[in-house]
Amino acid sequence: MADIELSSINKFFGKTHVIKDFSLNIKSQSFTTLVGPSGCGKSTLLRMIAGLEETNSGKISIGGEEVNNLPPKERNIAMVFQSYALYPHMTVFDNMAFGLKLEKRPKDEVKDRVHEAAKILQIEDYLLRKPKQLSGGQRQRVAIGRAITRKPKVFLFDEPLSNLDAALRVQMRIELAKLHNHLDATMVYVTHDQTEAMTLSDEIVVLDQGEISQQGRPIELYNNPKNLFVAGFIGSPKMNFINAKISSIDQNKVEINVLGSKITISKKINSNENSDIIFGIRPEDIIITDGSDYDFQGKAFVVEKLGSNTFIYLDNEGDPIVVEASGDSLIKVGDDVKIKFDLNKTNLFNSSNKIRID
Repeated sequence: MADIELSSINKFFGKTHVIKDFSLNIKSQSFTTLVGPSGCGKSTLLRMIAGLEETNSGKISIGGEEVNNLPPKERNIAMVFQSYALYPHMTVFDNMAFGLKLEKRPKDEVKDRVHEAAKILQIEDYLLRKPKQLSGGQRQRVAIGRAITRKPKVFLFDEPLSNLDAALRVQMRIELAKLHNHLDATMVYVTHDQTEAMTLSDEIVVLDQGEISQQGRPIELYNNPKNLFVAGFIGSPKMNFINAKISSIDQNKVEINVLGSKITISKKINSNENSDIIFGIRPEDIIITDGSDYDFQGKAFVVEKLGSNTFIYLDNEGDPIVVEASGDSLIKVGDDVKIKFDLNKTNLFNSSNKIRID
């Protein structure tokens, strides 16, 4: 078992409190992603698990063993960095075997482990090449292969796909998912890319300024964000946020004034009448209509055709309203567009503390 437990972790850089009384339990054999904007502390947390950064206080345990005072090499972890960190003068085989040779493993064992990892990653034909003879995706596979050969309890990935182009990122996401299924290892992954987080993870931990904003399964965070920060960070394009006001509350129904229209939502909310709120709705939950029954009408000022779908940006005071339409939509820039909201897919947030109220 290789669960990871972080208990009351604090980290300061000078007077800056980067990680704030942070506690998290990462289940054995799970794929957990730490996600958040630059500067939120996700890479610092990963480096503390690896032993590359010291904690100012708190406890880190791996597989039930406290590792705060253990050097990285004794924590039975392997880390894959954003930069490939390959030795340019060594072959792929020697790069992948380097850690095993430092451990003075028998030659036959080194050979077997390298070939086993190369087979998993489909780079057997590249073992005699040097890094400069490989593509970016192949180099990243070698870096991952070097980690696999050590057979660690825990794999740590620090934004490993950031240096790849879009097509290679998609390919490597698939490879990482297959790798996790093949190895059944505990994997902790750091990224600022919410698409990577959504597609790869069993569990997502959204960080904001060194604290957990929300954690849970990807679809839980997408459908039920607990605050405005998570709602805006998870999803691309992000959720639409519109200033609104509660007109009336009647048991399990609430009437809201939004964009000049009054809509009634069947929800029990934690708020009061006449309160200012933020109305949130995702682009795919807005319906384009030609009829007289609509919630808002706006002029399209940007139309993004992506093949399978189209994103239409409607002019509105403040932020535009983004609507997802089918790929064959005929709406063009300058058209007036009428929309209705799917009232089963709304999100309501407190205007002051940004916490979800429904």
